[in-house]
Amino acid sequence: MKRMMKHTLSLLQILLGSIILALAMNLFLIPYKIAPGGVSGIATVLLHLSDGKIPVGVTMLVINIPLFLSGLRARGKYFIIKSIVGAVLLSALIDLSEPWLSDFAVRFLSSTNGTEPQDLLLYAIAGGVASGLGLGFVFKEEATTGGTDMAAALLHKVFPWIPVGKMLIVLDGLVVLFATIVFKSFRLGLYSTIALYLSAKTLDAFLEGINFSKSLMIISSKADIIAKSLMEEIDRGVTGLYGKGMYTDNPYTVLLCVVKKEEIHKVKNIVREIDPNAFVLLTDVREVLGEGFSPHHKG
Repeated sequence: MKRMMKHTLSLLQILLGSIILALAMNLFLIPYKIAPGGVSGIATVLLHLSDGKIPVGVTMLVINIPLFLSGLRARGKYFIIKSIVGAVLLSALIDLSEPWLSDFAVRFLSSTNGTEPQDLLLYAIAGGVASGLGLGFVFKEEATTGGTDMAAALLHKVFPWIPVGKMLIVLDGLVVLFATIVFKSFRLGLYSTIALYLSAKTLDAFLEGINFSKSLMIISSKADIIAKSLMEEIDRGVTGLYGKGMYTDNPYTVLLCVVKKEEIHKVKNIVREIDPNAFVLLTDVREVLGEGFSPHHKG
């Protein structure tokens, strides 16, 4: 029963992500020839080339299914099954919702001539952010709705010296370039690039968290005093790590502490007052789970 509930919730999240993606594409991207990479970008180009005779959802499904099946061995059966479900849901939602969403876009989102929104940049931004959000719900359930990442993984086996991430950028870039050439519009190419960039950034923020914190490593001869002050005045845990100066060969304690961004100035003041010569290293932490921060959750 518990396992069935887990799978049901997973499918509902994939459905939610697919709905958001379908809304983003039909409202902000597809009608205005914004093709931000991926299989959906190719499908958008083919839709306009055929004067609407080749549906976007059908094209995406035709391209995606062979890619998923080809990557079955590389990505695993469970991942592929959920991804196929996501791809089918998204393709169906895009084609089924297209008639009334397009009508809505023309009536309420377009300019007076009914062909193009007054500011296409805003639509590229909205479409990119919404797409990233929708993908976030799907990716969080260890699935995907598109085959570009799968194509990148498969090509990586042929060209192992090229990282998958760079391969993915190249593939998406080629789709944007293809759309730019077909539509004969450098402006649309730039809008597509903006949408692609924002989609990736929104996806990263969704998956990795947006509550940034700071990780501090403090090297000081007065480490014990600094650690006591941090624990008492900021109420943060401090971990002491063993260190050794490679030049002096002297042992010392390295303090490791994670604080919220609004507490950084307090830490700096404490360290400066106790040891002005202390070495402090600050690094960004995307998400912190545990006591004093976010609770552990399914991710």
